[in-house]
Amino acid sequence: MSHLKDHSSPTPLPIPQEAFDWYDEYAHGLIDRRTFLNRLSGIAAGGLTLGILLPALLPNYAMAEQVSFNDPEIKATYARFPSPDGHGEGRGYLVTPAELTAPVSAVLVVHENRGLNPYIKDVARRLAKAGFLAFAPDALFPLGGYPGNDDEGRSMQRSMDRAKIEQDFLAAARFLKSHESGNGKLGAVGFCFGGYIVNLLAAVIPDMLDAGVPFYGTPAAEELRAQVTGPLLIQLAELDQRVNDTWPAYEAALVANNARFTMHMYPGANHGFHNDSTARYDPENAELAWERTLAFFRQHLG
Repeated sequence: MSHLKDHSSPTPLPIPQEAFDWYDEYAHGLIDRRTFLNRLSGIAAGGLTLGILLPALLPNYAMAEQVSFNDPEIKATYARFPSPDGHGEGRGYLVTPAELTAPVSAVLVVHENRGLNPYIKDVARRLAKAGFLAFAPDALFPLGGYPGNDDEGRSMQRSMDRAKIEQDFLAAARFLKSHESGNGKLGAVGFCFGGYIVNLLAAVIPDMLDAGVPFYGTPAAEELRAQVTGPLLIQLAELDQRVNDTWPAYEAALVANNARFTMHMYPGANHGFHNDSTARYDPENAELAWERTLAFFRQHLG
């Protein structure tokens, strides 16, 4: 059980697991906001009020920045790319090492189901600081881009044609694979919906993707899974029942393909445990998962 610090109390207050589970249902459109709030109100007791619970579960992006956009070791800008089978054109956050004297390996960074929020941009900066060319597209670009809050971003992304969004990310992968600052090696890391997109890329363009790291993402459609060859580093959270229920069938398909893959299950972790802007953040597991991610990219991308 995770804890939240109440500044009026000397000890952290425990957040019941069902609160995280309900937030996951709300974040993925399985329940509406009213139902989510009503459920939270029903467990608010013992000093754990709705006013404490809700801010803990919803993102606070001021907490999430690990690498500043002003960091002298990186250079951040935006780039557009053609997407003829998607929305016509896409746009993403492009971050490179500041002292780029030779082409480097590239990593596509894929956001959750709410657009290019500050946490995902920070992940791209972390990758650039580690020496990679990082590109984080915004699926919401056709509607004006990430609106500044996750609730609206989630609604916007849900309103869009999912097949076209998928084509936009495929186009972004092709754009990044051939980028002039890249060395031709392409990796991808994604979270939640982004984890699904990494699994999709591994199925649809297996010869183009040199390394994929899906964080708590569902697999591609069953008819596509036979094309996955890897390598994949699959990151799952022990308490993420919704996604974990899809793993046995996906694992069986990967084994049948003789695909190269490793799966890590992080004990006691919730869906979204890498996102350091909410109470679901698990620092120890997140740090370990990120160390493994960087090592995996260095192994397969150089």
